[in-house]
Amino acid sequence: MLKKLFILLLITIFAEGSFAQVQLFEEKVDYTNPKEYFIGGITVSGVKYLDNNVLLMISGLSVGDKISVPGDDIAKAIKKLWKQGLFESIEISYTKIQGDKIFLNIDLKEQPKLQRFSFRNIRKSEADDLRDELGIVKGNAVNKNIILRSENIIDQYFIDKGYYNVKTNIRQIRDSINTNQITLVFDIKKGSKVKIQEIIITGANDEKTEALKMKFKETKEKRFYRIWKPSKYIEKDFKDDLALMLAYYSKQGYRDARIISDSVVRINDKSIVVHLNINEGKKFYFGDIKWVGNTRYSSAQLSRVLGIKKGDVYDRQSLETRLFMDMEKGDVHSLYMNQGYLFSSINPVESNIHNDTIDLEIRIYEGKQARVRTVTIKGNTKTHDNVILREIRTKPGELFNRADIIRTQRELAQLRYFDPEKLNVNPKPNPADGTVDIEYIVEETSSDQIEMSLGWGMGALIGTVGVSFNNFSLKGVTDGSAWRPIPSGDGQKLSLRIQSNGIYYQSYSASFTEPWLGGKKPNSLTVSGYQSVQSNGIAKGSPNRSAIVITGVTVGLGKRLQWPDDYFTLYQSLSFQNYDLKNYANVFSFDNGTSNNFSYTFAVSRNSVDAPIYPTSGSEIATSIQFTPAYSLLNNKNYAMMEDADKYHWVEYYKWKVSFAWFTGLGKSKTAQKLVLHTRAKFGFLGYYNDQIGYSPFERFYLGGDGLSGFSLDGRELIGMRGYTNNSLSPVNGGTVYTKYTMELRYPISTNPMATIYVLAFIEAGNSWANLNQFNPYDVHRSSGVGARIYLPMFGLLGLDWAYGYDPIPGFPGMAGNQFHFSMNGSID
Repeated sequence: MLKKLFILLLITIFAEGSFAQVQLFEEKVDYTNPKEYFIGGITVSGVKYLDNNVLLMISGLSVGDKISVPGDDIAKAIKKLWKQGLFESIEISYTKIQGDKIFLNIDLKEQPKLQRFSFRNIRKSEADDLRDELGIVKGNAVNKNIILRSENIIDQYFIDKGYYNVKTNIRQIRDSINTNQITLVFDIKKGSKVKIQEIIITGANDEKTEALKMKFKETKEKRFYRIWKPSKYIEKDFKDDLALMLAYYSKQGYRDARIISDSVVRINDKSIVVHLNINEGKKFYFGDIKWVGNTRYSSAQLSRVLGIKKGDVYDRQSLETRLFMDMEKGDVHSLYMNQGYLFSSINPVESNIHNDTIDLEIRIYEGKQARVRTVTIKGNTKTHDNVILREIRTKPGELFNRADIIRTQRELAQLRYFDPEKLNVNPKPNPADGTVDIEYIVEETSSDQIEMSLGWGMGALIGTVGVSFNNFSLKGVTDGSAWRPIPSGDGQKLSLRIQSNGIYYQSYSASFTEPWLGGKKPNSLTVSGYQSVQSNGIAKGSPNRSAIVITGVTVGLGKRLQWPDDYFTLYQSLSFQNYDLKNYANVFSFDNGTSNNFSYTFAVSRNSVDAPIYPTSGSEIATSIQFTPAYSLLNNKNYAMMEDADKYHWVEYYKWKVSFAWFTGLGKSKTAQKLVLHTRAKFGFLGYYNDQIGYSPFERFYLGGDGLSGFSLDGRELIGMRGYTNNSLSPVNGGTVYTKYTMELRYPISTNPMATIYVLAFIEAGNSWANLNQFNPYDVHRSSGVGARIYLPMFGLLGLDWAYGYDPIPGFPGMAGNQFHFSMNGSID
């Protein structure tokens, strides 16, 4: 038998810092003429914790396969095994050759598995953050790549927090029993935070240098008074701030301003200096502006809308805004888009630059007008299509109008059935036939509410339970399949409410609103009814029973107006209340008898706020008059001589109310959240027809507190005012005139519609008087404080405020000063 000649073919593949070897031994190998073999057998060695059959399957090699030697079959098998990330090294060799059969062995060295990992020298909150950032779990293979990646993530995490001297040492501890298990210990030394000692800007004068530093949003110099914005250096934020600075230069007319260089110099372990070298260039101004291609509007009309004159500072950003997207003042492109010119385009071109002046030629392509072909809705899983379609202002066959789309988005948000942040519009133009398909995208959110509260009134604790189904379907009541859990989707509102403190007081109320009576026009119908009973707890029929029973019903009609604009609404209602007293003293001026209150209300309001929960712009203005017939003027009775039970058998009065509210956004952030200034004022007056009767004991104003106090026996109107206890700013029998002024500064924590949260600071003033002769709008009680609001779809708007009332109430210590107030659904507003 001939002596075998062994030739070693070594194929080495480097992967992640480890290597694999392939050794094939053959009697004779002709590299210019590879030879084919059938795999006669395969063995696996070196593994303890993995299944051999699975490894063979992963490699792709099987007994009976034909392979070439030399060839790439073995190399491919090694690559497949490397991809698993489980091995430190892979070596394939032959054990013997029998004719055309070759027998192989795959020798593997397993990588250790992660048993656990821990952190040293950092806070628990930081460790929790890093666990999420690292994304490693027990059982992961531990290799060089994992070590390097973990170190980089940890270092970058602390660098972003200003710890530029951070050092991370990763210790690997093998298990003494199971050597394939390893524990990683991340030993972190954060060092001191590195602060920006100074920002040095060259190329700009001293006055402008300070203005430029103010434009940096995140990159700030170290100052003792800087608390909310630390002076840490983060490269990504620094680059963003440089872009803000260049945008500021551009707005000032320096369109060619450039940053020549920037550098960071370390002073010591705690301080750095940032150097910026700027070339401002020349300051430019607008020159002549020429319109080309416009036929629908004259050049004078377009220039008037553009609002830019010759000699104005050249600001390219303002030019783009005035041409394309100015939501407050209107823009040139909107003129065309609102008249159906969907395919129009506007291209401003710098036609001539002479000295410091830039002439513009604004080229307009008007195209033909587009008409709406189809309107579709996507994403509504509960609300019926017709409820959404009736709020949509873009109708098939009409000219395309961008203003109608924007208004539709507002109307859909006002419904509160959908997530306002997810409302979207997808226009699909069809240039071939001059039409457009419009798709409105919505996402349903919970709109129903539950009310559960405890209050204190008339010396007793009162519990309240109520539900409001704000997207109810009356016609679905008889459809068993619609109860999921209640019939919904038709946009109707059903409210049920119960109040009680046991046998002494019970109140039941219900209301139903159909916002589109008849289904064709936005005319609403509201029907409500209630009954309340307060007694001494003695059973009916007993001569010792003392009780008052109040029963009421209201029918109201609402209508959207088109004049003065379509933000106005008109509401009219008829109300009737019956008061039945039996041995009931100390509340009214009579103990036994009945009193009836039949009134008509006429109210006009305008609401242009942009969002129902956290408005950032717009206003709410409302005025109303409520009055009863002047019964005493229709007869010759001498009311001065009447008993009160007869005098107030039919109550007569008239009541005026006016309220104003404005929302002004003060600043914008990247997440579209705004700091909002909210100002409002309220005024109310209760009058009478007959001097012999005077002011009605019903329908009076009670000012102060949270507006939630107890129950109402006399149709009183509760007006919350922070810094004072409930009803403390009104006469004992209530006020006939009141005024209230509020200013709030609001900041959003979360605008998520499922949990909208904002904080506020406020100042407030108000007062109420027994009659109009005492009224003085400057004689007010003042307060200020802070608070928070959270809107949960299930419970509505909840509030907690701390306030300090500055003006003591004579004879009533403790009713002003430090006060905490809880509110529900704007009761304190």
